[in-house]
Amino acid sequence: MDTSQYLDMFIEESKEHLQSCNEHLLELEKNPEDLAIVNEIFRSAHTLKGMSATMGYTDIADLTHTMENILDAIRNNKLKVTTEIFDVVLQAVDYLEEMVLDIAAGGTGKKDVRQVVEVLNRIEAGETTTVSKSSLEVAATTVEDINKGAGLHYDDFEMTVLSQSFEQGYTAHELTIRLRDDCILKAARAFMVFEILEKSGDIIKSIPNVQKLENEEFEEEFVVVLITKESAEVIQAKIMKVSEVVEVLAVPITTESLLLGKRSREEEQSTGNTVAIAKDSDNLAVSTRATSSGNKTIRVNIERLDDLMNLFEELVIDRGRLESIATEIRHTELTETVERMARVSGDLQSIILNMRMIPVETVFNRFPKMVRQLARDLDKKINLEIVGAETELDRTVIDEIGDPLVHLIRNALDHGIETPAERIAKGKPEEGTVTLRAYHSGNHVFIELEDDGAGVNRKAVLKKALSSGIITEEVAESLTDRQVAELILASGFSTADKISDVSGRGVGLDVVKSTIESLGGFISIESKEGEGSLFQVQLPLTLSIISVMLVKLAKEIYAIPLSSIIETAIIQTSDIMNAHNQKVIDFRGSIVPLVNLKEIFEMPNLDANDDGFQSVIIVRKGGKLAGLVVDTFIGQQEIVLKSLGNYLKSVFAISGATILGNGQVALIVDCNALIK
Repeated sequence: MDTSQYLDMFIEESKEHLQSCNEHLLELEKNPEDLAIVNEIFRSAHTLKGMSATMGYTDIADLTHTMENILDAIRNNKLKVTTEIFDVVLQAVDYLEEMVLDIAAGGTGKKDVRQVVEVLNRIEAGETTTVSKSSLEVAATTVEDINKGAGLHYDDFEMTVLSQSFEQGYTAHELTIRLRDDCILKAARAFMVFEILEKSGDIIKSIPNVQKLENEEFEEEFVVVLITKESAEVIQAKIMKVSEVVEVLAVPITTESLLLGKRSREEEQSTGNTVAIAKDSDNLAVSTRATSSGNKTIRVNIERLDDLMNLFEELVIDRGRLESIATEIRHTELTETVERMARVSGDLQSIILNMRMIPVETVFNRFPKMVRQLARDLDKKINLEIVGAETELDRTVIDEIGDPLVHLIRNALDHGIETPAERIAKGKPEEGTVTLRAYHSGNHVFIELEDDGAGVNRKAVLKKALSSGIITEEVAESLTDRQVAELILASGFSTADKISDVSGRGVGLDVVKSTIESLGGFISIESKEGEGSLFQVQLPLTLSIISVMLVKLAKEIYAIPLSSIIETAIIQTSDIMNAHNQKVIDFRGSIVPLVNLKEIFEMPNLDANDDGFQSVIIVRKGGKLAGLVVDTFIGQQEIVLKSLGNYLKSVFAISGATILGNGQVALIVDCNALIK
């Protein structure tokens, strides 16, 4: 029977069943006597076994069958749930996920899981067994990895180089380097690996290429082809010394493997990448499933969604041009037609943006297992609570927010939550609580990470900030607790006495801050020493089309995002005061510093239009305010955000550009960069 037509459905449903297994296993660990949870896990495993057997993926079926036996013994009270059983079953689920992902990538889904199967069989037989996760990982090697030498494509030049190297007594290896799942600085780790390998031989190829590695356009793994005279074991040992490298697989390249790879590539069929975005049945939906009566979804390539968005962005630009023309001509019929077009395109915009929205649970789902493992590594008891996982964000934002959240969570676990003994001594429950929540508010999504740990030590932070020259003694005395807490976001700031394998409070938090701000958001911190901390991240719903206030500076037009604006005001020049060499105004009882945009952008004739009044836009970044001085307010408009490209991405206080209705280019002001 030809089952290829059901492959996409198999992959998506397998992912759903494995996610269900993960969630219920973590729930079972908290409630080991609840057999209803065991039954849920058993049903998911049983369904996966049946599907994989039907599709011909016997390795998945066999491993699932063995895991199913353990679950059956637990639900029939033949086995008691223990930590050791949890570790092995969770590892088995991890292997199943890897096998399904391998199938999704066009592989065979085969994996050597004999050791984990053997351990599961011993557990079923009632034998006491202790096995480390690392030993299981070393023993499990995919068949695809073993055949990597036949998997990469080499052009004629690379084939010649390899052949000549073999003749001169060199060996060649395909090195698959895997980083930790929560690695933040992937590009830096890749650079360190390359630095080591270049001292050991010649690199002739990498997957992905060097440019993509530098831009971190890869997951946790990358492949490097090395010609060397050193043994594979020596190379592996050197690379494993790089921080956050968890596995190095060396596959020798031979003339036979190259020829085998060339033949197998000729037989491969290319497959397209798809995206699964589940919506309710009443809305437009995109998924990898076939259309069915229960869930009306269709398969759509992710690139098509991007193309659709790009075309609509052009339509928005043309709409703005038509609105500008209609205003100038003042033709009744044209004006009515343009207004109708604006309404229809507005509805279309909502639909397209809705199609690109994905629940944040796609990011949050990876955290429970990570927290469980880190808590064990740190010898702490930690409960992770997730609230609002159904909150939706634009796919572009989702793609970028994962790593910053991983780092914040690791910091909370390592330096926020105390050890059980310390918590008991403080009169707290020995189990710490970390809450991850998401919710909508206006045109923003807020993601909060709250812990009931030690909080930020004010004295330690101020001491470090003073010694590092970040602040002065005079400034330190006037800082609020919130301002002190946010000092840990400064570059390289850390109060840790020693470097931790898990994290260092402040180390890398400047990267978290810069990543969030590059998305048009910001991060704030509230902390009470001895009681805990709250990290709040504010993000825009989408990065594609935004509402702005257009303003004029001399002869140029600039755009200021409405999401940053509190209000606009016309003030008298005489109301401007000076404090510490800074112009300020009294805004509703608060002293707000003024920022002259013409001065920031080095524009001439700063006082040419001084008629006794100043046009000011009050903007906010967290709890901080600033007044942006402009020449003229033009009005509000929806614009398409365009990148400035690699050459201009470091321009101060400019986050992008847009094309206005009259064809003029307007630069978009980065308010976060102007508020200190």
